[in-house]
Amino acid sequence: MAARLREPASSLLLRVGLLLLVLFARSSESPLEKRTDSQRWTTPKKPPVVLIPGDLGNQLEAKLNKTTVVHYVCYKKTDFFTLWLNLEQLVPVIIDCWIDNMRLIYDRTTHTSLSPPGVEIRVPGFGQTYALEYLDPSKRSVGMYFFNIVQQLVEWGYTRDDDIKGAPYDWRKAPNENKEYFLQLQKMIEEMAEKAGEPVVLIAHSMGNMYTLYFLNQQPQPWKDKYIKAFISLGAPWAGVAKTLRVVISGDNNRIPVISPVKIRFQQRTAVSTNWLLPYAHAWPENKVWVQTPSFNYTALDYHQLYKDIGFEDGWMMRQDTESLVSDLTHPGVETHCLYGSGIPTPEVFQYSDKFPDVEPTVVTGNGDGTVNLKSALQCNKWLSMGC
Repeated sequence: MAARLREPASSLLLRVGLLLLVLFARSSESPLEKRTDSQRWTTPKKPPVVLIPGDLGNQLEAKLNKTTVVHYVCYKKTDFFTLWLNLEQLVPVIIDCWIDNMRLIYDRTTHTSLSPPGVEIRVPGFGQTYALEYLDPSKRSVGMYFFNIVQQLVEWGYTRDDDIKGAPYDWRKAPNENKEYFLQLQKMIEEMAEKAGEPVVLIAHSMGNMYTLYFLNQQPQPWKDKYIKAFISLGAPWAGVAKTLRVVISGDNNRIPVISPVKIRFQQRTAVSTNWLLPYAHAWPENKVWVQTPSFNYTALDYHQLYKDIGFEDGWMMRQDTESLVSDLTHPGVETHCLYGSGIPTPEVFQYSDKFPDVEPTVVTGNGDGTVNLKSALQCNKWLSMGC
């Protein structure tokens, strides 16, 4: 269930490494530091790096103080413990406790999402890399995420939690509900750049690119000129991903047989970010059918009807709250490098029987990286004419 960097690690490391080497080799004269003529030929400094993970891409912790639980095996009161990724919680019966602790409750009045009563969620390790190198603190290989990239940077002379830092966040929510996170991110970038005398390179993966674009679009251009050297985008779902439709409709257990898709759907639907990432109409023909049922074929223009038909109208409100956050793909205002995968069968159309929505669909695949549809990943090409 963990978010993974889909491209083979060796290929991805090579491409990221080559980009960083190019950035190293350029003149390191920057708005932060003007060099004298005698200094111009010294070895350029390494730009500090900030890693921004994707959906499911960093650890989350929970503290419980509940009066009731969904099953007698569930804890009512705890200190902080790892909620994601905790493999011991993703087993039959216990997963009922996990779902109840992980879900969000949408408030239609405030248009915000909250944890259930008695559940406090926190994001560990802001400014450090451990929370996104391994999603499972036990460092099992199934939870390995940014480890290979971080380790390679260390071998090139970087230091964890110094000139390479992580920026984890509550990925269940969209940017409009994570304002404090962006203030922390801005402050960290400024401090790293001032300390290094070099602007920062942002490396984001998957949904983290949408977060990064939103963040950059909120910053004045002089700030970006001073503090951001480049933005390296890995596997960005610029126009959403088809896979999220399956998650919302019938749930997705990521082929883990002991987990019922319909059961975990209860939690997956409540994640605002899931509804945010449904495919955007502007990238595909308006008549593009994403979901087929015996009674109706759904396009991106039929989302309201889809949410009604699956009995989850809160999802439609979440979509309306978030659809415009980055849908126009405003130029990030910094040098940007888009890396993406292709040639891997990627879910594109979901065909349901008359038991829709409580049944597994037949999946029709298209081109992409296994998760992100290629057409979505290629949307950054529109920035080429803008000097990006």
